[in-house]
Amino acid sequence: MKGHMMSTQPTPTFGASGAEDITRIPVTGSSPRENYEVLIGHNLLGKIPEILGNRAKKVLVIHPRALRSTGELVMEDLRAMGYESFSAEIPDAEEAKHYQVAAFCWQVLGQNDFTRTDAIISVGGGAITDVAGFVAATWLRGVRVIHIPTTLLGMVDAAVGGKTGINTAEGKNLVGAFWPPAAVLCEIGTLRTLPEHELLTGMGEVVKCGFIADPEILDLIEANPNAVRDSQSAVMRELIERSVRVKAEVVSEDLRESGRREILNYGHTLAHAIERNERYQWRHGAAVSVGMVYAAELALATGHADEELVARTRRILESLGLPTSYKADAWPQLLEAMRRDKKARGNLLRFIILDGLARPRVYEVPDDSILYMTYQEITE
Repeated sequence: MKGHMMSTQPTPTFGASGAEDITRIPVTGSSPRENYEVLIGHNLLGKIPEILGNRAKKVLVIHPRALRSTGELVMEDLRAMGYESFSAEIPDAEEAKHYQVAAFCWQVLGQNDFTRTDAIISVGGGAITDVAGFVAATWLRGVRVIHIPTTLLGMVDAAVGGKTGINTAEGKNLVGAFWPPAAVLCEIGTLRTLPEHELLTGMGEVVKCGFIADPEILDLIEANPNAVRDSQSAVMRELIERSVRVKAEVVSEDLRESGRREILNYGHTLAHAIERNERYQWRHGAAVSVGMVYAAELALATGHADEELVARTRRILESLGLPTSYKADAWPQLLEAMRRDKKARGNLLRFIILDGLARPRVYEVPDDSILYMTYQEITE
């Protein structure tokens, strides 16, 4: 059984040998099982035996159809390393995040007698790491997974943190589990094949990290408008490393989102509603961009932030070509979707807003009228 895709992409560049150029960022938890590293750099495939050791005999490579040749390349390298490798080709993007896709992966694992000491490797964007992580968390109640994100969004967000999930008709990521990976390999060379639009939509999550924790990210973007459009530039690498460090620090403190990890949802309450309203045809980073503008306006309307924060938010996002407004007539559908969001608590909608740069807080909205009035500030 194969997944289906509308288009194909060039094969990203991987390397299993050569000079080591690796940044290692640790993510820690409350148990050894929750500790792992995010490796950023080049020539990372050769690190797989170091991560898996000799316990794993079989490895399932989960990849989208668009990256079929990349999946085959990874499988060949795994065989050369002594592993028995298998492939599960699934749909790309949000089409992959469906229970039927997870069931197909379980079927492949079962037919090939995967045990708890075997492993899964995901190759692809954020949606692929989400579903592969969910499959790993649920097969035999948990097997190891290594994520190899091939998009900017996957590197700085989806692959790091141990959140896994699939979508339902009622909303995004409503079914999932917390399952930290054994490692995340951010091979910078894979970004060469990304269209500029896809690279820049991934910047939505990078900007988020700047506003909630590391303002130097914002300074780098503003000072280097051309370098942020070059996936291989030193500026882009620094942005990736800084963003991963922000997430690693927060996740290490709060794996299961019972406290500080909520700040990573900055811009996401409205963003998830927009994604659902668009039937997941919008890129996640684009939806988060609109969501951050909305959160900034909400902070201004409730006296938590000043006009400069709103202006800077709009200025940076617009410089990246990201959207900062949405449809005027969509509010009823967006409000309904937000009420179903997993971040809601009973009848209260919760937003992450800013008291200032790198000063995030939870805001429980007491009155829907505040939300509606704020929405008028971002309508097209």
